[in-house]
Amino acid sequence: MGRTAFITGASRGIGRAIARRLAAEGWSVGIDYLQARDQALALEEELRGQGYQALAVQADVADREAITAAVTRVEMAFGPVSLLVNNAGTASQRQFQDIEEDFWRRIFAVNVDGAFHTIQAVLPHMLHEKAGSIVNISSIWGQRGASCESAYSATKAALIGLTRSLAMELAPSGIRVNCVAPGVIRTDMVEVLGRETLAALAEETPMGRLGTPEEVAEAVAFLGGDKAGFITGQVLTADGGFIL
Repeated sequence: MGRTAFITGASRGIGRAIARRLAAEGWSVGIDYLQARDQALALEEELRGQGYQALAVQADVADREAITAAVTRVEMAFGPVSLLVNNAGTASQRQFQDIEEDFWRRIFAVNVDGAFHTIQAVLPHMLHEKAGSIVNISSIWGQRGASCESAYSATKAALIGLTRSLAMELAPSGIRVNCVAPGVIRTDMVEVLGRETLAALAEETPMGRLGTPEEVAEAVAFLGGDKAGFITGQVLTADGGFIL
């Protein structure tokens, strides 16, 4: 049994890049997915074909019992989770006055409650071992806010608050908690904005381009690994200078 990482929302985009990067670093990876079964299984097959340990598990992070069962499956296959990456998230643009309560509840259930559920699922072993690393994926919109994305921004700000508070609480137990706040990253989630909007966002970014999922994955791998052993409670912004 080696090092085990569990990544939520790992079937595509940033999550998929994180799974690939951590596998290359020698982690056995649990690939959590909600609906993209074919993509998750393809990623599992891809990583196994390269000689890595990988297992795709289906679970809605908003469902405590389901995500706890998924974590258990991965731990039975590879050993206790020592690195958790809370990447699963949902987003939708709408004006604040048009937000229905069901939408508000759902986005918090996935983006915030999901982290709550997964952290509590892996924490007992980390506390017992007095070691472990948790990386939450927030967003630059959780740092500065965004028009027509108030619900999403609120959830991502909550993850930053959770990261800092939990880092203080768990540091005496040897558990590190950090956060990565991506900027505008070229994924399916942002492609729906359209070519003109993406071009404008790239122009607004000081580095003159959008980020890649692989660049976010590098930040996660750093914070999750031993080289960041004295770093906790931090928010690493990967945005090409967007919010400077």
